[in-house]
Amino acid sequence: MIRWQMGLDVGSTTIKGVVSDTGSGKVVWKRYRRHDGRQGRQVLAFLEEILQQLDLRHPEELQITITGSGGSALSEPLGAHFVQEVNAVSLAVEKLHPETGSVIELGGQDAKIILFRDDPATGQKKKICTMNDKCAGGTGAVLDKIAAKLGLSGERMGRMPYGGIKLHPVAGKCGVFAETDINSLQKLGVPAEELMASLFEAIVQQNLTVLTRGNTLLPTVLLLGGPNTFIRGLAEAWRHNLARLWEERNVPLPAGTPVEQLVRVPEDAHFFAAIGAVEYARQQPEAARGFHGLEPLREYLSRSSAGSLKRRSSGRGLVNSEEQLQRFLERYRPEPFRPASFAPGERVAAFLGIDSGSTSTKAVLLSPEREVLAAAYGLSGGNPVEDTQQRVAELRGYVEDQGAQLEILGAGTTGYAKDLLRELLGCDTAVVETVAHTRSALHFHGDVDVICDVGGQDIKLIFLRDGTVKEFKLNTQCSAGNGYFLQSSCKGFGIEIDRYAEEAFRARAYPEFSYGCAVFLQAEIVDFQRQGWEPHEILAGLAAVLPKNIWHYVAKLPNLPRLGRHFVLQGGTQRNLAAVRAQVEFIEERFRESDLEPRISVHRFTGESGAIGAALEAIRVHHPERATTFIGLDALAGLTYRTRRDESTRCGFCKSNCLRTFVDIELTRRPAGNNPLSVVPASPVSRRFINAPCDRGQAEELDTVRRINSQRNRLKRANPDLSRYAAQQAWRDFKPDQVTGGGIMRFTHRRERGRLRIGMPRVLNLYSLAPFFSSYLTSLGVPFRNLVFSDYTSEELYREGSRRGAIDPCFPSKVALAHLHNLMQKHHQRGALDWILFPKIASLPTPLSHTLDSAACPTATATPESVRAALCKEGDLFRELGIRYVSPFLSFAEPELLARQMWHTFGPLLGLGRAENRRACAAGWEALEEFGRRLRAKGREILERLEAEQRLGIVLLGRPYHNDPGINHRILEELQRLGYPVLTIDSLPLEDAALEPLFAAEIRAGEIRNGRDIGDVWKNSYSENSNRKIWAAKYVARHPLLVGMEFSSFKCGHDAPIYNLIEQIVEQGGTPFFAFRDLDENRSAGSIKIRIETIDYFLRRYRERLPGATVAEEPRRTAG
Repeated sequence: MIRWQMGLDVGSTTIKGVVSDTGSGKVVWKRYRRHDGRQGRQVLAFLEEILQQLDLRHPEELQITITGSGGSALSEPLGAHFVQEVNAVSLAVEKLHPETGSVIELGGQDAKIILFRDDPATGQKKKICTMNDKCAGGTGAVLDKIAAKLGLSGERMGRMPYGGIKLHPVAGKCGVFAETDINSLQKLGVPAEELMASLFEAIVQQNLTVLTRGNTLLPTVLLLGGPNTFIRGLAEAWRHNLARLWEERNVPLPAGTPVEQLVRVPEDAHFFAAIGAVEYARQQPEAARGFHGLEPLREYLSRSSAGSLKRRSSGRGLVNSEEQLQRFLERYRPEPFRPASFAPGERVAAFLGIDSGSTSTKAVLLSPEREVLAAAYGLSGGNPVEDTQQRVAELRGYVEDQGAQLEILGAGTTGYAKDLLRELLGCDTAVVETVAHTRSALHFHGDVDVICDVGGQDIKLIFLRDGTVKEFKLNTQCSAGNGYFLQSSCKGFGIEIDRYAEEAFRARAYPEFSYGCAVFLQAEIVDFQRQGWEPHEILAGLAAVLPKNIWHYVAKLPNLPRLGRHFVLQGGTQRNLAAVRAQVEFIEERFRESDLEPRISVHRFTGESGAIGAALEAIRVHHPERATTFIGLDALAGLTYRTRRDESTRCGFCKSNCLRTFVDIELTRRPAGNNPLSVVPASPVSRRFINAPCDRGQAEELDTVRRINSQRNRLKRANPDLSRYAAQQAWRDFKPDQVTGGGIMRFTHRRERGRLRIGMPRVLNLYSLAPFFSSYLTSLGVPFRNLVFSDYTSEELYREGSRRGAIDPCFPSKVALAHLHNLMQKHHQRGALDWILFPKIASLPTPLSHTLDSAACPTATATPESVRAALCKEGDLFRELGIRYVSPFLSFAEPELLARQMWHTFGPLLGLGRAENRRACAAGWEALEEFGRRLRAKGREILERLEAEQRLGIVLLGRPYHNDPGINHRILEELQRLGYPVLTIDSLPLEDAALEPLFAAEIRAGEIRNGRDIGDVWKNSYSENSNRKIWAAKYVARHPLLVGMEFSSFKCGHDAPIYNLIEQIVEQGGTPFFAFRDLDENRSAGSIKIRIETIDYFLRRYRERLPGATVAEEPRRTAG
């Protein structure tokens, strides 16, 4: 007879158990404990305690139902029935809190949202559940990890508040990126309370944006799981954000009910899955199984310890014999570095290179002949100035300990703190890390195609063509595949990182990890340990999954032969020969299918590569007649400083009011030739460096800001950005003639049209077609002032309006929903909108000839319908606000058909006759022509100026919406500030007279019919925007002063097939080519800064080689 029913919830980090009396249902025992990776042992401890406490003499008196991520494997030895955790939680909620509308449960490595909705068909409640899958961002594991990093006990973290605390930007999408943001803020002196409150906000925003799938969390909302139960500030963050969401969506709430009752942490919130497991057993008695006692579980755990439960085995090791290992080591083990020796009294003239990275600081000395004389490497202590002082002191000590004297001829710096160090130390150059690593790899390894640099927290993949960076990838979206995880896992096993390879090479088999999120890998480590895998085998498995994370998960580049044949492995992680072995094997396997032989090199100075590149750059810029600007070794050794970041440093020169960091440097003596950065030096021997988000923030006086603004304006006039010009011109008034006729009826219609207020979103192909629609409507009597356009895309606009999204297409499509939200919530409140016009564009007009079609992207075409569905999912928001949603299906490739389609839609709405509609369409076409003429005229001016001055210009090879500064993340604006004018595809000349000189050879050979024909390079010419990109690439390839820069949004299916083609076209012309192919909603400022500086560096080198070109002096840039 069953006397007791037990529910066990075996989670990723904790185990929860509940025992209830079968007859009364009363809970008689419950426990919550962390299992520290020993799930089975902790379950055994639970059962031993229960048997003793309840005086259970017969196993059949206890019935166990088990749930949780670790429950399935333990169900058999326990004789327990397994219940999926969502079902268990739902049963507990329905029993204890039937009034619940939504559930948010956060666990150690998972997050769940369950929505309870009334089903009118059955009269019962239906459940909608979403869970995280590939990423553990926004879960309890992130909170635990960062709390440990900050030295916070679980008790103190639980007391930390959210309300009234200042918030800072923290990434919620990835735990490691969140940790990086927290580290940066901590270095700036941000207190722990603000750091944790910011993390709570990030986690809530991540789950509201990703997991809700466009649904509204309706009250009452239950907060379940350990983090929600024990952390006060997290619950406060949920309440704050849900209250805002309900207000925004007009969710009816019970009058006078405080939000604490609508969003609450119920009693036993962390036990709900275990309680639900018991409830399942009570409702489904036929599913009952008999508890077998403790012996089957003990036997299971014994077999696990003996390794007999091992699953997912590779069947082989990283190396399978001693002979294979020796062959590998002979080829890939770097030759030990032997620093140079010096004679007493010798004067050692050298160039200093410094690499101030996120986890380590490196410094090297190079001879004028580019030989490495000495190197110093050490983990960063969190302060780049002090870290640099220590590394340089080590180099100086090495030379002077031999009785020699060190003289620095020049100094270069790279890494995240390069700009700070350049200004404070007076370095001769600060070079972006991609360039530094490239210069170093080319110096040691000659012709290189791919550089794979794996550091502690970042991954850099640099792709070269003829010694120039053509593209590179940084892990901006995910931290999977970095070396820090290998290091921390090794440490967790009590093994020194220097012994990692030695241990991993012992394994003759290893568990096969699933590549992806580091938090999920950690969970797999726990599972593999439970199966009996030994630490050295697990380390081998982690090394083996590293290249999959790099190439499949982060870079998404499985076709390695396409990138080239010579791969150079560098970065601190490549010191680990087990990681090198796994990468070599991975690369070689990818080449076997191509019948090509890869050449794989390991940089001799894997960790110091960036510092060497910085020193090489210092040699390049060195002039024998000009002394170095470096402050000197004595001044560096005696340098002291203090930082300040508080309200007194807040910038007031624009409405952003950003906080700045002031760094005041005290020198033992003033270095000759260096002027103070600050307009108000702190003392005669002081210099001030201001770290600010923009150049205006680096000023302290209004006059300085005026000079900066004046310089900016001069730069803009000298280097126009036609993407910005096009983005503004598309939405202006083209002042068409009125096309309405006379008569009383027409007068009535005109009066009605004059009252209409029509909203239009600034999205997708409307960036090229808006002049048609605005002129069509204004020619019919709708005042232009009554055409209301959504704001330009911004982070705030997207954040405020993206939560209703249920699918995850490209960002330009996704952001359309936010633009509709902007029109309906912001502009409609200012003045009621009658319509929102968002047409479905099926095809586009084309200036090209002999293409198969000019179709629009189908995702863009369908976006208006997706937006309508999202905004009508929980009630028709358009009807509620009194707005008509107008979304006709239109074909611009066929003007006659377009006219009929326009009349079919707008005839009834505006009282149009067919003739009036045709005249309005003609006004729209004339506006489009005028729009194009203006762009081409501006483009012609820029081209003539470039040719006269022999300067370089950038051509944006993108789609119309890449003119939106929020879509292009203002990358083009940054390039404009560096002295490069920007042209767009639509600003390039179309006239035969302008094109024939460039395409004359192909026309004469009969390969193309005219300069607007792309049939020689692309036969599948169906997609108009793809066709235009290909044509513009052909134009750029024939013009030595134009640089092709391709913009493509992440997940763009139409761009992907033409990536290689566009690249090949431009590069065959011998002109530079660069690409931003992963643009999405996340503006990674650090990654963009690196890319822009890399592009600028190589364009300057390219410009130096042009006949008759003059190169301006490279500007000294400050951080930010």
